[in-house]
Amino acid sequence: MKSFIFTSVFFLSCIFASAQGTFQPKQMDEALKGIVYDQELAINLRLQTNGFAFGVDIGKIKTYYQTSFLHLEIGELKNAKETRQSPDYASSPNGKVSRAFKFGKQNNLYALRVGYGMKRYYSEKAKRKGVAVGLSYEAGATLGLLKPYYLEIFSPEAGGNPVSTKYSEANEARFTDIYAIYGSSGWAKGLDELSILPGVHGKLAVHFDWGAFDQYVKAFEAGIMVDVFTKKAPILVETDENKNRAYFINLFLNIQFGKRW
Repeated sequence: MKSFIFTSVFFLSCIFASAQGTFQPKQMDEALKGIVYDQELAINLRLQTNGFAFGVDIGKIKTYYQTSFLHLEIGELKNAKETRQSPDYASSPNGKVSRAFKFGKQNNLYALRVGYGMKRYYSEKAKRKGVAVGLSYEAGATLGLLKPYYLEIFSPEAGGNPVSTKYSEANEARFTDIYAIYGSSGWAKGLDELSILPGVHGKLAVHFDWGAFDQYVKAFEAGIMVDVFTKKAPILVETDENKNRAYFINLFLNIQFGKRW
């Protein structure tokens, strides 16, 4: 009997040891432990010192602490010297509305950006669904789109009524005469006259993520961004006080939300 029990125990032990050797999961690499999702999509809403942008990040979660992403966005860049004026006119005889305008502005500058970036986390709290802290950096191409800025200017040729007018050297004196301006034209005016201004950009930010590997992205960034174009961006009519430039340096705050899978 004792011999049978001993034999049975020995036999079951061998089966158990064999099963362990057959079914034990392969040990994961230390850098990959804890990963549940390997892709993410995040919407960006960014407010910067001279403009704003809306964009999307398409990310690949490479390790527990590192995510690469492709960034696409559209936004507007402004000259720091832009000033908004509020006219105080009644409706004109031809029914045009007196809108607020920016005195001395000749173009809107919109920026289409495509870049490649990386997020690196340095906080252990990511593992415990706390706030993961890290750095985010990105570089890429910028396609500047210049749209003529139209003003409603009183015109003697139109019987003193306001006429939608864009800046030119020929009408500079009247375009920059604040008493001749009735207001701005509608935003869509000039969309069929876009011109291109190529450039590049770079961005560096401190990144805060609430639950860096939860299903839903909830993040906040604060940082600095630089856009450099191939020539000066003619946003304002240049004077001794108002100068255009080929580069823009902006501090920004960015909110991200999205999903991982």
